[in-house]
Amino acid sequence: MSNPTAGWERVGGRFYRKIKLYDAVFDQDLELENYVIAGAPCAGAIAALYRDEDKLHTYRGSQASKSSIDIYSCAGKLIRRINWDKGSIRGLGWSEDEKLLVVTEDGTVRCYYELQGDFTQFSLGNGAEEKGVKACRFWSNGFVAILSNNHLISVSHYNEPRPKLLAIPPEEPVHSWTVIPPAFTLSRSVEVLLAIGQTIYVVDSTEAEDRVLPNGPFKYVSVSPNGLYVTLYTEDGKVWVITSDFQNMIGEYESKAKTIPKDVQWCGNDSVLLAWEDEVHMIGPNGAFLQKVSDSSEDVFKIGSTSPASVLLDAVDQLEKKSPKADENIQLIRPNLPDAVAACVQAAGQEYSTHWQKQLLKAASFGKSVLDLYSSDDFVDMCEKLRVINAVRDYRIGLPLSYEQYERLTSEKLIQRLINRREYLLAIRVSDYLRLPTNKIYVHWACQKVRNSTANEDNICNTVVTKLDNKRGISFEHIARAAYDEGRSHLATQLLNHESRAGKQVPLLLSMSEDEIALDKAIASGDTDLVFFVLLHLKKTLPLASFFRLLTNRPMATALVESSARDQDQSLLKDFYYQDDRRLDGANLLFSEALAQSAPRTKVDKLKLASKLLADNTKDPTASLYHKYYQEAQALIRLQTSLDSDLHAGEKVYTGLSLNATLYRLILTSNSKRATKAASEFRVPDKTFAWIRLRALVAKRDWVELEEIATKNKRSSIGWEPYFNEVLGAGNTKLAGGVFVAKCTGLTVRERAEMWVKCGMIGHAGEELAKAKDLEGLEDLRGKASGSTVAEVDRLLAHLRPRR
Repeated sequence: MSNPTAGWERVGGRFYRKIKLYDAVFDQDLELENYVIAGAPCAGAIAALYRDEDKLHTYRGSQASKSSIDIYSCAGKLIRRINWDKGSIRGLGWSEDEKLLVVTEDGTVRCYYELQGDFTQFSLGNGAEEKGVKACRFWSNGFVAILSNNHLISVSHYNEPRPKLLAIPPEEPVHSWTVIPPAFTLSRSVEVLLAIGQTIYVVDSTEAEDRVLPNGPFKYVSVSPNGLYVTLYTEDGKVWVITSDFQNMIGEYESKAKTIPKDVQWCGNDSVLLAWEDEVHMIGPNGAFLQKVSDSSEDVFKIGSTSPASVLLDAVDQLEKKSPKADENIQLIRPNLPDAVAACVQAAGQEYSTHWQKQLLKAASFGKSVLDLYSSDDFVDMCEKLRVINAVRDYRIGLPLSYEQYERLTSEKLIQRLINRREYLLAIRVSDYLRLPTNKIYVHWACQKVRNSTANEDNICNTVVTKLDNKRGISFEHIARAAYDEGRSHLATQLLNHESRAGKQVPLLLSMSEDEIALDKAIASGDTDLVFFVLLHLKKTLPLASFFRLLTNRPMATALVESSARDQDQSLLKDFYYQDDRRLDGANLLFSEALAQSAPRTKVDKLKLASKLLADNTKDPTASLYHKYYQEAQALIRLQTSLDSDLHAGEKVYTGLSLNATLYRLILTSNSKRATKAASEFRVPDKTFAWIRLRALVAKRDWVELEEIATKNKRSSIGWEPYFNEVLGAGNTKLAGGVFVAKCTGLTVRERAEMWVKCGMIGHAGEELAKAKDLEGLEDLRGKASGSTVAEVDRLLAHLRPRR
């Protein structure tokens, strides 16, 4: 194995190395210089677009007449070909989560996700369609487009794009331009650097500021990855490196080139690359493939290095040779052994060669075995990460991540990139190895299966269900939606039967117009909110008759519709009762509406409708009874209207009262004849009318009328005791005792005596008891007597007691 320092080159005080990642990448007939190339960050996919859209080329063979965007892995494997016929492309870039952004001349933006040709689309607006897009500059989650009139439009987020017009710069020709991402500006909004005339303009959302730089025009403007520095390439071949606030000059380089380079880019944050067709200049003093050699690698591998890490690596080499010098080396660096182990672990992460990774990790393992106390967490963590990184660096996968890129990307996003490339087996193995959930991988595989398989739908369903059986966290709803989007409704329905969550099943079933199944699933779940959701959706989308038919034989749904409609939409409830031939419920609903009305005429109309609903239903005794009640209610409203008109000049005194209250008020206002007539017309029971009349007469203190009733009538339909009690309660003891006690012939002597006592007539009570020869009752009465009545009671007692 060659020494790792063989490819190192010194630039200033630092070493750089060029690492060969893959052999024979891309097809030999593919001339990349004829393509616009855009690479996704962190060793992601590469998009290639042919530069001359009008010129045919032989590479694509039968596809030569069709323009397309080809997506490759870094190893040259074609991942996807996107056919393109939507106009001239003016911008091609990637987001940090590997979404491909394509911007056309008319301002249309397509965002392709998952590397499979699916996309979302939006328009830049702000005059882009009229003026046309000239070019675009991208950063991790946004881009800026420059129009033909130098107007700048920025998009800061791809998930919710809101194109925004920046401040208006001068309309002079732009020699070059670039952007400073929002993360690196003080304003936290994107800034655009425009090389116009002899100077640089800084444009943000509020102003276009001239930085008044000399020695322009500048043919290239490039910003370092950390946003701190700017490289300017002048027309006479000079390179300036200044701070991004344009306050300090960092360095100047004379390229002495007679031609303008094809590109100027930063390599890391401390060196600049100038690229011509046949050579590359790196400007640094500090200053990576070209990659800067890390400090840990330099400590270990630098020729002549005596660092503890370098000695430890040599020690493990001596150990393999079974040389005693291994122990000597360990003893030599023992005070610094922990630092040496850490340096070897870090250096292993920087190496692309698995041989040197193993050697460095062996050295670290050997060193930590000598130490009494050492935490192996960093060592174990590095071993895990290198195993994953080496797996994805394989040419069949084509993700040549560096250790730093893997750290920045995270394992979850790396697995997502494997999923996008349909490397499901490796994604599952990596997830299992890192103890991460695998449900997203299986779901994505199943979605691709239902989209692309040509097998019978039943067979596809069985294959998917069998594969995903006993897998945790699987969303069959997501898979079913993919099947439905492909026009496979039957397959989608079959897959949804395996979704355990009704809340996931129901929305998709509704979008598939499987209304009955959706409603049954919602009802089976027992979730009333979900059932309400389905019912509201069906009410909006279905004709009313079809909606009501769905409620048939579904009591829970019917009850929810009734309870909701009763409070919010009574017209719907009436239609439902009519459709379901529930006349009695419909009539009751009309009756409730009638009660809520204030105008008598409207009440009568509602009651007529209610009566009409029940008029033909004579076989149902309940309906006949309700029909009778509604008729009487109409008659009562007419009576009350007439009474208000005749007795109160139209003022609503009787309107809204019940029949009993109406009779009561008539008697109270000395309209007893009208009350008697109304009671007869409405067939008010005698007992009921007697009670109403009694209470009304007592309330108006019409003692004469009450006494006349007692005088003219031997019997009362309610008996005479109520008369006694009501009159006594009103405070008229004379009428109560003098008239009504005697009328209560059906009571016992003692009960009548008690009535006399309540009226304060002790003497009459004593006489009543004496006539019945109730000695015991008289003795009890004596205890209640006072004053002169005591002597009267004693006289009656003496008369009844036997003489000695």
